[in-house]
Parts: sequence; C-alpha cells; structure tokens
Amino acid sequence: MTTFKVGYIVGSLAKGSINRLLSKALVQLAPPALQLVEIPIRDLPLYSYDYDADYPPVARAFKQAIAEVDAILFVTPEYNRSIPGGLKNAIDWASRPWGRNSFARKPSGVIGTSPGSIGTAVAQAHLRGVLCFCNSPLMNTMEAYIQFKPGLISEDGTVSDESTTEFLSNYMKELHVFIERVLTVLPRED
Repeated sequence: MTTFKVGYIVGSLAKGSINRLLSKALVQLAPPALQLVEIPIRDLPLYSYDYDADYPPVARAFKQAIAEVDAILFVTPEYNRSIPGGLKNAIDWASRPWGRNSFARKPSGVIGTSPGSIGTAVAQAHLRGVLCFCNSPLMNTMEAYIQFKPGLISEDGTVSDESTTEFLSNYMKELHVFIERVLTVLPRED
C-alpha cells in the first residue's frame, strides 16, 4: 500500500482555534495510508512581490514544506464570510513568484468548522476559487461543513459525537481515494 504524506494548514492563527482541534481529530481519524504533518503559517510576514527575488528563510521553508508533501488539506475557519487573512497570505507566498506555484498539480482538500449552522461553507467556496486559480486539483466528492458545539472535540482530538466521528472518518477515507486517483493521473514532478 502506498503511503501519502499530507500537509495540513490550519487557517486560524489562534492558539485555541476550534479548527486546530478539528485538525487533531482528522490526524487521529486518517486511514493508515495517510501521514499528516502540519505546515505552519503563523510566522510568515505579509507577502509582497518585493520578496520575489529573495524569499525570507521562513517563506522558503514554507514552500519547501509544501514541496515535500503529496497533498494539502486546508482546515479553515470563516472570517467575515471568507477565509482568514493569514491563510490568504500563506497561499500568496506559496503560489509566487510567477512560474513557481507550489500548489500546481498538488491535490487538496478543504474542511472547516464554525459555531454557525452552515459551518464554513462560504469561506470554503472562496478558498476553492483561489485554489482553482492555483491549479490545485480539489476534492469535491465530499464537502464538509462542521457545526462546532462545545465539547465536540477534546484538546487531544477525540470527537465526542459518534455520527461526527463516522463522518470525519469517511471524509479522510475519501481524501485518500482522491489523492491516489489524482497522483495516478498526474504523478509528482521531481
């Protein structure tokens, strides 16, 4: 069985983020064929094309971390009906300079949680538009808008609701199938 390394990016910079809790649950519920590693975005400065000739070390490390994984999983909140500024900033760093887009042909999945009843549906729609422009094949077979309630996910990533556990497990299985399918058709370029 082929194992795929999946980098996950938590869109929130908050230490107590409920999306960080969701990412911990997804790591636990991932099938054995997926190895999840966080790709942090907290320390990236604001992107400007002034950096294109010489990226700062933190941005080079960020792009390298993306290069070292087979796929990306975005775990994002919704801020003002869109994605957080920190996440958009990270995507800008990874997709630049022109011709060196780290997301090109890299399979991606999008998920998120919010206390609101529609979860992060609008933010995910915006993120999908950005990722389409970045030429990242997107998993669309299973969308996941999780309404977060206190106690749903513990600090260690344990999900308290059985139906949510089952849903998230199925999401991760579908992500595995999607990654395998995409990388069969579009093998990684070394």
